Amino acid sequence: MADAKWYVVHTYSGYENKVKANIEKTIENRHLEDLILEVLVPMEDVTEMKNGAKKQVSRKLFPGYVLVNMVMTDDTWYVVRNTRGVTGFVGPGSKPVPLTEREILALSGEAAVEKVKIDLSVGDQVVVTAGAWEDTAGVVSAVNQAKQTVTIQVELFGRETPVEISFKDVKKVG
Repeated sequence: MADAKWYVVHTYSGYENKVKANIEKTIENRHLEDLILEVLVPMEDVTEMKNGAKKQVSRKLFPGYVLVNMVMTDDTWYVVRNTRGVTGFVGPGSKPVPLTEREILALSGEAAVEKVKIDLSVGDQVVVTAGAWEDTAGVVSAVNQAKQTVTIQVELFGRETPVEISFKDVKKVG
């Protein structure tokens, strides 16, 4: 059996979740679980300001598109293409083009994000090597591996002020 690949399906705007549900129902009814593995509507969490209050909401990353992980056969193509709300596969003419590994990594947020390992801990003396705070010395007050940043305390107008700096823009002193 051929390998499953990710394909992009174009839908009517606002029908993404309905298309996902319809494809999943068809998979179940026709027993295509081995051929159509996953159907996704990529979402992102966004903080919106409404009436002066912050509100966390999920919104579609690609309105009008649904991602389908499937083995492309005449039958699976027919099922997806003829689902209510689907206008077609993304690709030239009627030939669907699968996403590349690089595109899949970009969608999952893992592409081109170079993780920097740093040997810093709270209390270390550092110097900023680039950016607006270049050549500024400070003391590390927090290390955030997930965001790849350190918070340092710098003296600004006679006060200790926290500043967040990228790992790649600081150097340990001593």
